[in-house]
Amino acid sequence: MVTIRRSRERGQTKIGWLDSRHSFSFGDYYDPANESFGPLRVINEDWIAGGAGFPPHPHRDMEIVTYILDGAIAHKDSSGGGGTIRPGEIQRMSAGSGIVHAEFNASKDETCHLLQIWITPSRRGLDPSYEQKTIDAAAVQNHFARIAGPDPQENEVRLVQDAEIWAARLDAGIEAIHPLGPGRRAWLQVARGAVHLDGQVLTAGDAAAITDLEQIAVRAEQDSEVLLFDLA
Repeated sequence: MVTIRRSRERGQTKIGWLDSRHSFSFGDYYDPANESFGPLRVINEDWIAGGAGFPPHPHRDMEIVTYILDGAIAHKDSSGGGGTIRPGEIQRMSAGSGIVHAEFNASKDETCHLLQIWITPSRRGLDPSYEQKTIDAAAVQNHFARIAGPDPQENEVRLVQDAEIWAARLDAGIEAIHPLGPGRRAWLQVARGAVHLDGQVLTAGDAAAITDLEQIAVRAEQDSEVLLFDLA
């Protein structure tokens, strides 16, 4: 079964320096029909104005992943982790037993466009930690390639959960297929472009909750970028 979640159906937070769209309940946006999808708790699509960002604030017991679409974000946290994340990279912070971090647009002039993802870990009270990896550009070009999982390989960040994140950058007309194991489900998030899935067209910001399928076939109508969450 494929259930489409259109971009326009998401929640929104809009203040002077931030425009954020929420796939699931977040902050002042409460949607009892869309609180999470398995361990996938948050997908926020953020546009952060130049020179602005999130001042130091705390988190606990959450795997927080940042995926940049345009621009760059500067990160610093109380575990000693820090860096500037750009397109083609992925960052993971395990909040664990407690962490304080800050994120600011690394540019004073250009908007930063990103996806921030929260996944509930399988264990509470982990030691806080941070990592940042470069995504294998060749692996994700016109194929699904894993960029995060519980047993990370090179170019992947670790998740303390039976969950994987796969990415694909598809040229127009190309189809990518991802097999879905028995009992598993998936969430497909369109970051750019437009793709065909199960007879429907999804455009940037649209998503699909997928269950009871043996494989997921995504065909790009135009040059596109998608993330796929493979979940227990």
